[in-house]
Amino acid sequence: MTFRLDNLVITGACGGLGRALAAEALARGSKVALAGLDTAALRAMAASAPGRTSVYTPDVSDAAAMQSMAQDWMSRHGVPDAVIANAGVAGGYDTAQAADLTVFRRILEINLLGVATTFQPFVAPMRDRGQGTLAGIASLAGRRGLPGNGAYCASKAGLIRYLESLRAELRPSGVHVCTVSPGYLRTPLTAGNRFAMPGLMAPQDAAIAILHALSHGREQLVLPRRLGWLSNALGLLPAAWHDALLLRQPRKPRAGEPGATPIPGLPVTEAAGPAADAPAPIPEAATR
Repeated sequence: MTFRLDNLVITGACGGLGRALAAEALARGSKVALAGLDTAALRAMAASAPGRTSVYTPDVSDAAAMQSMAQDWMSRHGVPDAVIANAGVAGGYDTAQAADLTVFRRILEINLLGVATTFQPFVAPMRDRGQGTLAGIASLAGRRGLPGNGAYCASKAGLIRYLESLRAELRPSGVHVCTVSPGYLRTPLTAGNRFAMPGLMAPQDAAIAILHALSHGREQLVLPRRLGWLSNALGLLPAAWHDALLLRQPRKPRAGEPGATPIPGLPVTEAAGPAADAPAPIPEAATR
């Protein structure tokens, strides 16, 4: 059985994976709500498909803003066939540093709460219609904690469990929930990584695989599949051995360090510049 994907909502649509998803969907003739924080990038994409797109720039953790976006889109184009909660951020984390607690909170707000606020306005309309798909972009990092990456891993582990819960709740309604767990994608989010990234995948290839999975009602998708097998194999090792392997790898840069990905809504640290109280810029790299 296949499902139509003629009407999509995609958050993080100006980042690497989100942009690839939106471009692929538009190329197939779909109507797409483009949500992100890089207005220029979104408008450029929308210009390629006039009449089939709308541009939105909400903070995904702002429930009122997400509800407003959803109502506007549905008033124009109806209930979407699928909502892809793709917006996400990453950053190194050190529990010993008090300043990093703000980083932890903001990563959770975007990566975990942001998925719930993205889905919430669409659940009742999809359930009333008896069909629809809610897809959350999790990560293989949600399966196992990585040294120096505790905030991101926690957000993705929480997201995996949230999606499992939502899937069980909605199963009788005809609404599908899909958990997408990529490994490493060649996007701005991974550009600053200093550690080995096995199975590095082009976002365009990931986008094609994700849309195929959603059109066929898949509930789980790991990208690339072989990296999921490697993750499962490593999970069989004693914890001390696994940790020893990971501790040999360089850690992901913390906020303010060279190579760190800016996190929207996070104050700029002194390490990043003199304006410590100024809001962080919102670059394209802030989303996948």
